Amino acid sequence: MLQEHFLTPAQIVAELDKYIIGQHEAKRHVAIALRNRWRRLHAPADMQAEIVPNNILMIGATGVGKTEIARRLAHLADAPFVKVEASKFTEVGYVGRDVESMVRDLAEQSVNRVRQRRQEEVKAQAAQTVEDLILDALIPPLMAPAKDGGAASRVNVGFSGSAENIVGDALPTSDQELNERTRERFRQKIRDGELEDRHIEIQVAQGGPNVGIMGAPGMDEAALSGLQEMLGNMMPKKSRKRRLTVTEARKVLLEEEASKLIDMDEVKEEAVRQAENAGIIFIDEIDKVATSGGGKNGGPDVSRQGVQRDLLPIVEGSAVSTKYGIVNTDHILFIAAGAFHVSKPSDLIPELQGRFPIRVELQSLTKDDFYRILKDPKNALTKQYEALLKAEEVELTFDDAALERVAQIAFEVNAEVENIGARRLHTVMSRLLNDLLFDVPDKIGPHAHIQITAELVEERLASMVKNRDLSQYIL
Repeated sequence: MLQEHFLTPAQIVAELDKYIIGQHEAKRHVAIALRNRWRRLHAPADMQAEIVPNNILMIGATGVGKTEIARRLAHLADAPFVKVEASKFTEVGYVGRDVESMVRDLAEQSVNRVRQRRQEEVKAQAAQTVEDLILDALIPPLMAPAKDGGAASRVNVGFSGSAENIVGDALPTSDQELNERTRERFRQKIRDGELEDRHIEIQVAQGGPNVGIMGAPGMDEAALSGLQEMLGNMMPKKSRKRRLTVTEARKVLLEEEASKLIDMDEVKEEAVRQAENAGIIFIDEIDKVATSGGGKNGGPDVSRQGVQRDLLPIVEGSAVSTKYGIVNTDHILFIAAGAFHVSKPSDLIPELQGRFPIRVELQSLTKDDFYRILKDPKNALTKQYEALLKAEEVELTFDDAALERVAQIAFEVNAEVENIGARRLHTVMSRLLNDLLFDVPDKIGPHAHIQITAELVEERLASMVKNRDLSQYIL
């Protein structure tokens, strides 16, 4: 759930500034919306149900930061988040995804988050069980004496040499003691990491059979999925042997044992609560379902209007059936975005417009914005390329003049061809650095230093500047 000491709006904007350049107004609106989630949960109990989120409609050209703002917002909120494209939905009754699937996706994502968190909490307990399972695979416990009346046969410890050489010169008085002492020595070797490459055989649970059933007429996707899961759980579970290294086996067994220690019913209940109270659904390309002329001319406009009308109850607040239970969408935050090059926000049906009361126009990026995008964010493209070459022990640095020239070229290409915003920087930087990336490490070996200067930018991107068609560089 939302944390007790949650970020203030100013702190949220400061965090977004680390990754997104400009768009201050949009950042302020989403920061207020996010803080309001926390405020609602701490409001008087009789008012919590009455406070509805102010959904946001972001308007701006591609590549200006709409999706990145929503994605970073969900990360800051530590909340369930899904991104969907409105253009992928079809009106109920047509082949394609129905709009309720976005809520089912949100519930699925929420369950995965809660399950992973619960597994982390029990990992220490599961690790002890996994250590015992690995030890059993290496040194099976001595179960019973041999039938001939003699001592039980010695275990196969999986190493060349005898068990006596492993445990030392002083032999215990019984095979049981030898077995126990050998197991303890191996336990210590496991803990010291000495056996990580040793191959062992383990029993791994197989996924339940995929039960194919035909739903009754009118049965929705969630009910059908739930019925399939129930029937799958009733089928006997199977396991199979796998030969893995100790390192690989530990990873597989740890996930399996941690899953056994968590209560999935509690996970589902908490996940539904998180989806309802903290979930964020980002609907991209909302302009693609806007209608021209109110959809009176028939054709695709009617279908688009049908998608809008299907969206309306979800955004207004309704109960959606998922395989994890009913999810109420009343307090889910919806953020819609679109370029609106052809259509206008007013082309959306009035009811849907009313459900997005906060309307933010994102500004087109300037040359200075491009320069800052290349230099300032924590995940800047220049820093990404520096990290890539650092893996080859090659140092890559950029002059400020070089970054300014790259920004200028990207801005000019956007102006002359199609404006795809900051995504143009990926094209330009790839063109600039591809030859260098190819030459490392064959021609440019470790410990080399590559300096990107304005002159080098001019040399590498000369054809890009001269060729005004630029069609080969369009993403």
